[in-house]
Parts: sequence; C-alpha cells; structure tokens
Amino acid sequence: MRPATIERDHATSITTYTEGGPAVSWEVIQASLPLFGRAFVLTLRLSAISVVLATLLGLVLALLREYRVPVLTQISTVFEELFRNTPLLIQLFFLYYGFPSIGIKWSAEICAVVGMSILGSAYMSGAFQGGFSGIPQVQNESARALGLSPLQMIRHVTLPQGLTRSVPAVAANVIFMVKETSVFTVIAVPELTNTARDLIGMYYRSDEYLLELVIAYAIILIPLSVILTLLERRVRRGTFGDN
Repeated sequence: MRPATIERDHATSITTYTEGGPAVSWEVIQASLPLFGRAFVLTLRLSAISVVLATLLGLVLALLREYRVPVLTQISTVFEELFRNTPLLIQLFFLYYGFPSIGIKWSAEICAVVGMSILGSAYMSGAFQGGFSGIPQVQNESARALGLSPLQMIRHVTLPQGLTRSVPAVAANVIFMVKETSVFTVIAVPELTNTARDLIGMYYRSDEYLLELVIAYAIILIPLSVILTLLERRVRRGTFGDN
C-alpha cells in the first residue's frame, strides 16, 4: 500500500519542512501521486457502478409507484422513505459491521457499492417520479383509449417523455452520489478521502494532501458537471424547444 520509496521521499520532505522549507512541498505531492492515482481510479470505479445500479433500481421503483402495482408499490414506498431519510454513514455501518453478525460478510468495496446504490436509488426514484408526473394526463388517457397494455404504455409513453423530463434531477443526483463517496472512508475503503486522511495521519502534511484531494475531486466533478449540463440543455431544447 505504501512503497518504501514513497516513505523515504516523505521523510525527506518532512525534514526539509522542519528546517525552514516551503509551506507546500512539491516533492511531497509528487511522492504521493501513485497512492492518489490508485485512489482516484477506485473512486471513479465505485462511483460509476453505484450510479448505474442506483439509476436502474430507481427507475424500477418509480415505475412501480407510477402504475400502482399492488403490494410492490407499498414496499417501494417504504424502501424509499427508509433509505432517503437515514444517513449513508449509518447505512454503511449497518451493512459492514452489522451483517457479519448474521453470517453475511462482504468486502468493504462491495459494501460501499451496495450502500451507495440503495441510497442513490431512493433519490433516483424521486427524480424519475417527478419526470413521470410531468407527462400530460391526456397522453396516458389516449394510450389507454388506443388499447395499449401497461408495458406498451411504459415503452411508448412513460419512458420517452418521463426520462427526458427527469434529466435535471437525475444529473443532480449523480453529482451528489460522487461527492458522497467520501463517506466510504468510515469502512476503510482506500478512496480519495481515506487516502488523504491516512497520509496526513502519517506525515502531518495536511496542506499538500488536502490540495491533492481537492484537485482530484475537481478533476472528476467539473467535467462531469459540464457534461451533464450540456446533456440537460440538449434534452430541454429537444423536448421544449428552448434555445
């Protein structure tokens, strides 16, 4: 996890700092880049998997509520309210430390993905429901009058119109989920925040490591935000004809 060469570079940088070196040492930053690189890739991977799973599960939950499927609608409602109103931190503690007591053991990374996917699906479901509720009622009435089955209505009416209207809320949830990966540090997942915390605890160089942490999240979130904003504008122009 921490190669000897990196530890030696850090030790040298700390000595330089105590002898009156610069407040921010680029040598310290350079030496820690391999660790932050691995943490960066892991954060991206966990975020991508969690967003995909949360989106799919959230869409299913929203459809169950939209079409009022007996029993399943009530279950989906309880599911959403439970996980949307409990902190991710508590959910991760329960999944990682509580489940082993009943014989369910999984790695920290799997636990992180499961926890984030469940939480994200509760928010994604609300985003999709907002999009579905924006569909004019006459569209659904016309579909029923034409004799479309529920599956045909989902395919030809609900999804094409509801998904485009859901894009802004879904985009906001994606950004939220990526930022929430910082909570994974509580179950020792070696993502960006946990890596920065460990290095600060070992070498007491908070300026360098916090700077790297901020830059790493900026590299992820700024392009993602730009892409999602462009997607939202394109969908809005296609749906509502805005310029």
